[in-house]
Amino acid sequence: MGKLSLGINMEFVRHHDKSFEWGVEKAAELGYDYVEPMVHWGRELLSEAGYFHSVSMLDDPYRIRRACEKAGIGISGLSAHAPLCKPEASVEYLKQAVRYAAECGAPVVNTDEGPKAPWTTEDEDFALMRYSLQEVALVAEARGISIGLEPHQQYSKHPAGVDRIYALVDSEAIGINFDTGNSYLCGHDPYEWLTSVAFRLVHLHAKDISVQHSEETRGKVTGTPVGCACGEGVIDWERILDICRVAPRDIVLSVECGTVEQAESSINYLSELLNTYQGKEPKLHTVNSA
Repeated sequence: MGKLSLGINMEFVRHHDKSFEWGVEKAAELGYDYVEPMVHWGRELLSEAGYFHSVSMLDDPYRIRRACEKAGIGISGLSAHAPLCKPEASVEYLKQAVRYAAECGAPVVNTDEGPKAPWTTEDEDFALMRYSLQEVALVAEARGISIGLEPHQQYSKHPAGVDRIYALVDSEAIGINFDTGNSYLCGHDPYEWLTSVAFRLVHLHAKDISVQHSEETRGKVTGTPVGCACGEGVIDWERILDICRVAPRDIVLSVECGTVEQAESSINYLSELLNTYQGKEPKLHTVNSA
């Protein structure tokens, strides 16, 4: 049984027009233990001007390391989503993200499979994904970095699809970055789904979904960028924590919300809930240890 900690995806400062460093300081001020930076390739005008939180992988990876060390906060992983179905876009990007993660101190690189090309078949897409994952896994294995596959797109919108992608390549580097909100919006039971992947879990996106959001989009979408404040939506966080506690490794619950105010509300709620669980035995769950 691993340790559970609270982190936050840097999307919480996206609409505040602030820099990566500002977001790291704000996350630490709110009391989070970890941040999940987002990285990109090349140069992006708003990021360069300090109005957006994403970090270019052309920058020194120690930019992330130093900012987090200065704020006294850890790094749970990198948000490096690239379409595994499109090797021309994903392979070199993700390989670079893995190398970047190893240098900046991030143990996980999170990604998903899509969107796909409109003209490829499902069989072709899975062959392309196998190629992409194998190439990236070879780089990740050598550096001790985990690849977190997230339910977010056309093939990972149900448990069988995630399992099929996970099984494409036999590598200890490949795990699951479970997203509580995406799994719910896909129309599935997020607790049963999380239970089925608990032994493969390497990271978790703690995303709550408001009642209105649920009523408008559940069963119609495969995911959403951010949710509402944790504790203000439909997700039962006591059940999520209880399931995560049976995971064999330490897991960071990386909150995905859209504002600083939601980030503050989320940590106030989750930290109090997590404190009540410290020292308690988890409930028994039937989990897939394969």
